[in-house]
Amino acid sequence: MLKHILTGLFCLALGTAIAAPADRAAEEAAAQKQVASMQPQQGHVTLPGSIATLDLPPNFRYLTPQDTDRLLVAWGNPPGAQTLGMIVPADVDLLSNESWGVVVTYDKDGHVKDDDADGIDYAKLLKEMQEGSAAANAERKKQGYPGMQLAGWAEPPHYDKAAHKLYWAKDLLNEDSGHHGLNYNIRVLGREGVLVLNAVADMGQLGQIRGEMQKVTAFTNFTAGNRYADFNEKTDKVAEYGIAALVAGGVAAKLGLFAKLAALLLAFKKLLVVAVAAIGSAIWKLFKRKPKDEPVPAKVDLSK
Repeated sequence: MLKHILTGLFCLALGTAIAAPADRAAEEAAAQKQVASMQPQQGHVTLPGSIATLDLPPNFRYLTPQDTDRLLVAWGNPPGAQTLGMIVPADVDLLSNESWGVVVTYDKDGHVKDDDADGIDYAKLLKEMQEGSAAANAERKKQGYPGMQLAGWAEPPHYDKAAHKLYWAKDLLNEDSGHHGLNYNIRVLGREGVLVLNAVADMGQLGQIRGEMQKVTAFTNFTAGNRYADFNEKTDKVAEYGIAALVAGGVAAKLGLFAKLAALLLAFKKLLVVAVAAIGSAIWKLFKRKPKDEPVPAKVDLSK
């Protein structure tokens, strides 16, 4: 019942018609067919392009990009999602309200330097992100969408400098309903880019998702030649942003990832994540790295 209520709210926000009971039954039957056709993998998995591997424990499964697309369609997303696959729990019905998953993508923007990691004031960064949401909210409301607020950190950002893995979680508030959503993020830094893993859930699932995502962090690694330590400063490109921009949402916003790929069953939760992409896009440029040869602007005497 909750699934239908939340899906209905999402449809209203988009100005689309709510499906009749008969239509919902047909949609659910189609979704069941999509899920039944999938072939989840377990154990050691090499992601497409051999960029990274997953060493899945028994309680996790991997879906290929094709099966990921099937599941996302079953969850109400449009077809054609471009991913490296998806990580899902093995013991949860993928069409139940308890379902969740982690969409995996790769951003090859260059080698992300982590020399800013120790100096980031995450409290200040949170405030800047919250302030940046005001303009995004105004635009959302013009288009008939509910306002979204970044209520705070559900899990403060933490960067493991030895493993080059970053994780954090955001508490997102829908201004119309008062509903709190959880957006849990993992970034694995590599030689030429960042492996992006995103899961979305209700705030009530924070304890569960926190534990599960720590496991995901542990079993996800780049392959030899693609690891952070394999970076060659003579030949490899350096990204124009650092750790702060990853947290602010720059990569996800630039790719439109959150707007297209919800990692959960409920379309309403997908709507929550769309707001974060808008917030991040307004902020990440503040942390953009300047090329070494970029000239320093001349000072202007404003008193004249």
